[in-house]
Amino acid sequence: MDRTVRWLKTGGEGIAAMLAAIEAAKTTVRLEIYIYADDATGRSVLGALVRASGRGLRVRLLVDSLGSAELSKDFWKPLREAGGEMRWFNPFSLRRFSIRDHRKILVCDDSVAVIGGFNITDDYAGDGVTKGWRDLGMIVEGKAAAEMAAAIDEMWELAEFKHQRLAAYRKAIHSRYDTIPGCDLLLSAPGRGATPFKTALNGDLANARHVRIASAYFLPTWRIRRELTGVIRRGGRVQLLLPAKSDVAIMLRAMQSLYRRLLRSGIEVWEYEPQIMHTKLIVIDDVCYAGSSNLDTRSLHLNYEVMMRFPDPALTAEAREIFDSDLKHSHRIELEEWKRNRSFFARLRSRLDYLILFHLDRRLTFRQLASQG
Repeated sequence: MDRTVRWLKTGGEGIAAMLAAIEAAKTTVRLEIYIYADDATGRSVLGALVRASGRGLRVRLLVDSLGSAELSKDFWKPLREAGGEMRWFNPFSLRRFSIRDHRKILVCDDSVAVIGGFNITDDYAGDGVTKGWRDLGMIVEGKAAAEMAAAIDEMWELAEFKHQRLAAYRKAIHSRYDTIPGCDLLLSAPGRGATPFKTALNGDLANARHVRIASAYFLPTWRIRRELTGVIRRGGRVQLLLPAKSDVAIMLRAMQSLYRRLLRSGIEVWEYEPQIMHTKLIVIDDVCYAGSSNLDTRSLHLNYEVMMRFPDPALTAEAREIFDSDLKHSHRIELEEWKRNRSFFARLRSRLDYLILFHLDRRLTFRQLASQG
């Protein structure tokens, strides 16, 4: 089988794996990231990239301009002086600020990739229990890494947002579902209708018996909610692991507006308590998914995202163990207790936040997409 996969079970493991892969690289380093911070972690990764450039490697760094807006222009000077290349994805403009590259991918030598929810910040330095955000990723070797390198190169050429070229890429990527021995690479782009990720997910949910979803942001489509309810009606089980603490307060309140309906349908809702939870993990029977995409409106419709699907019982068994471990640090939400503890004003505010994120954000972004041609 032309792939090797290993779970990275914490943010600390993820950052360490990135640094190790860059230091071991022989020919090329490509990094595509949403948030890059000027802190100890960011400077460590920058140092590794500068050293790679100094060894004569081709180094390319693609950073979302809104996600990393706090970085100074001089931050990248050492990398450029060493011969590395850096570009901003979608340089900030009020006409298109809502269109973002949320992918997190590192590829070295076209053969080793690190993907997941990890951004390059100190927030991820820790085990997610005693310190640092709770997150998850994986190392992928083989053909899948080469495919991800090609995907980064495509985004690199479109980083400056050339209207016609970007629209053509968006149309092509919207139907892109790369089947690789042992896994599927699912690349998603902004737009209406089906994406490779949604198509694969809905297909797996259609006959599922046991579903486990850990998502930092959870505002799923009507179709996904219907499929989850269908699992319960067939006598199956659905467990949602959501954050008790979030870096986006409005998102947390919007998610909580769904709790009553989810609980009434028989879906289990758990909240992860020790730290901010940023995990993206889906386990459906003997299939698992991991990558950059949450199950919210922005990830499902509006961002550029990357997910990998593994129809692999052994790898999925490890994913179930990771999920079970996180449940030990979580509190199960019970319907009657939840109803008692929610005031009218808390429910109203949550509903308004839901409407903003589920409807208004999407309409604004689609309007900006239409203006780009």
